[in-house]
Amino acid sequence: MGDPDGRIPRIGDVEQGLRIAMIGHKHYGSREGGVEVVVTELARRMAALGHEVTCYDRAGSDVMTGATAETHERIVDGVRVVPVKTIDKKGLAALSSSFFATKQAIQDRFDVIHYHAEGPCVPLPLAKRASIRTCATIHGLDWRRAKWGKLASTYIKMGEKVAATKADSLIVLSRPAQDYFKQTYGREAIFIPNGVSPKELRPANQIKNRWGLEEGSYILYLGRLVPEKRPELLIEAFRGLDTKKRLVIAGGSSDTSTYEDSLRTQAGSDDRVLFMGFVNGEPLAELYSNAYAYVLPSDVEGMPMSLLEAMAYGRCCITSDIPECADVLAGNGVTFAKGDATALKDTLVNVLADPDYVRVTGEAARAHVEKLYGWDNVVSCTLEAYEGALR
Repeated sequence: MGDPDGRIPRIGDVEQGLRIAMIGHKHYGSREGGVEVVVTELARRMAALGHEVTCYDRAGSDVMTGATAETHERIVDGVRVVPVKTIDKKGLAALSSSFFATKQAIQDRFDVIHYHAEGPCVPLPLAKRASIRTCATIHGLDWRRAKWGKLASTYIKMGEKVAATKADSLIVLSRPAQDYFKQTYGREAIFIPNGVSPKELRPANQIKNRWGLEEGSYILYLGRLVPEKRPELLIEAFRGLDTKKRLVIAGGSSDTSTYEDSLRTQAGSDDRVLFMGFVNGEPLAELYSNAYAYVLPSDVEGMPMSLLEAMAYGRCCITSDIPECADVLAGNGVTFAKGDATALKDTLVNVLADPDYVRVTGEAARAHVEKLYGWDNVVSCTLEAYEGALR
């Protein structure tokens, strides 16, 4: 993490007083996706270190929660939060908000504009022409995601190329992504994985009262209900199990309501499968704390925040064997062959039959992320990337 020679810079290596803009997330403080979590953590921690940080929020509502975002400029956690004009339609929200945010950030004359995700990077050259330094974090190769049509995928790929060829500093979240940019564009990217905060286990109070869930009584899927995360694979595998445990599907759709409907149809009359929708706050902490195991069957990921959080809660984690998940587990969890429902079913059978293994593996996962994935190092390395851009 950090420099190619492996040096991890200390917080304080970069002088205080940078003026930083964050563009590409949806809403500051939201948990709608990994990008929102990362931007919120970076922004509030950098502000606490004495930097002046502005986050440009999209106008409109959260895709998953339906909550309407604030429409006025405000200060939260020492961070200036500024809503920008957004065309709140599928395929246009990220495009429009990143364009208007870039125009506003140019007027505000920041030291560094930090773009998050590929699509929002398209207007980055406007900042370059205004002689403002830029940093881009690629959270995943988004054009591969199944929910996007050909036109949207082409636009996202354009953002990727802009980030690779125009950004003063380029950050990726995984070693495979680092290799991809080197092989595809000849661009050296800085590997800075996501962070996670230490977690405190919570008793099953609210989730027991609302959904009848008790400690160890369910297997947990937590994430957006989108095709590339393959929740349908998990439902197929689970329905073939002879178990009294439940399968909890927590998360909302993201421009994919038709796909969510297909998942509910697939679950059919199996009352062991529980769709919760978007969950946040105390119920979310309780869900993580009391799950028997966590499952992420994705075909495509950047660096999954929900996986890091499940590990931080000491859960036994089961993922597909894609490098973006397997590298995070680093042997402190279980993988199965990507896209193979039978392999996932066999893995679940083995895990359900061995509670001692589940407990030991969860403890190892927790120790692993606490050692390697602290937010302090993520912030420090990101500030170092800014310093490189300014040079």
